[in-house]
Parts: sequence; structure tokens; C-alpha cells
Amino acid sequence: MLNIVLFGPPGSGKGTQAVKLAKKYNLVHISTGDLLRSEVANQTKLGLEAKKIMDAGELVPDEIVIGMIKKQLEEHKAGKGFIFDGFPRTVEQARELRKALTDYDERVTMEISLDVPREELLKRLVKRGEESGRSDDNEETINNRIDVYERQTIPVTYYYEKMHKHVAVDGIGTIEQIFKRIVKEVEGFEKYHQPE
Repeated sequence: MLNIVLFGPPGSGKGTQAVKLAKKYNLVHISTGDLLRSEVANQTKLGLEAKKIMDAGELVPDEIVIGMIKKQLEEHKAGKGFIFDGFPRTVEQARELRKALTDYDERVTMEISLDVPREELLKRLVKRGEESGRSDDNEETINNRIDVYERQTIPVTYYYEKMHKHVAVDGIGTIEQIFKRIVKEVEGFEKYHQPE
């Protein structure tokens, strides 16, 4: 199985690349944001619990997020692998993901970070805000979201770096240029790295 963790700050184009990778390698695309919305919409036990927390303006706790991930792993255990889009966000979540995958005798193959300078992220997100009318895409909110991303995920990239699974990819260029860079890394990584 090919199991990829894909990271990228807000505005890095991570979601777009995750969809393209899932299609190319026939992977199950797991986006925790999409999962949460789906669980809430379907009024599952997890969804109802998550909705209460989100309605109170709180962050959904790790155990609920991990519960959703485990459900996906169980539902798609016969698949060719997974792409985890923006998850795990903390080292604790990375450890929990490792445990959950171990239950299926699986491992994270690699973690890919899309590197995009802050000025470029700001430019992209402000433009997106203007085009789509998203009120949360203003400079102050964007800077705060990038700060949170950097605080939470840099330790996670170190976690994967220690296991020799971290790869940084230049996130500047067209969607296709960036995609080609990622594919090159995935195929090189698979060739030269054996599972731990």
C-alpha cells in the first residue's frame, strides 16, 4: 500500500494536489474537513458529537478525528492506499495514525510538505477571498492561520523526518508543474525506501 501524508499551509494548493494524487495512484483521499462535514450531514454519532463541539466554537478533539480516520481505514482496507490531506496536524495525531495503521499492518510511506513563501500564500488567499467573497480570506485572518499551521505542523514534519519519511516540494508554479514534482518524489521514494 502507498500511504501519503500531504501537508501544506493554507493557500498552498494542497487540496488540489491531494485529489490529483488520489486519482493517479488510485488512493482513498481522506480530508478531515470533508469527513467532519459528511459525518455532521449524515447525523452519525461522531457527527452529532462533533457538531456540538463546533457549534460551541471549539476545536474537534483528537479522539473524534482519529475515530473518523479509523472508520475510513476499516471501510477501505482492501484499497491501494490512502492520501491523508492535512492530517495529522499534531505529533499526537501522527502517533495515533501510526497506531491505527499498525492495526492493519500498514505504515505511512512518506510525508510531503508543499513549501510556499508567506508572501505568495497571502497573495493567493487575498485573491481567492476577492473572487469567492470569503470573508475569512483577509490578511489578518490569513496570517493567523499560517502561524497556527507553522506552530502545529513543523513538529510533525520533524516527527516524519526522524523516520526518514519527510520530503519538501517547491509549491510555486502551475498546478501541473507542482504535481510533476510531487510524482517524481513519490516514485523516487517508493523505489529507494523500504517500509520500516
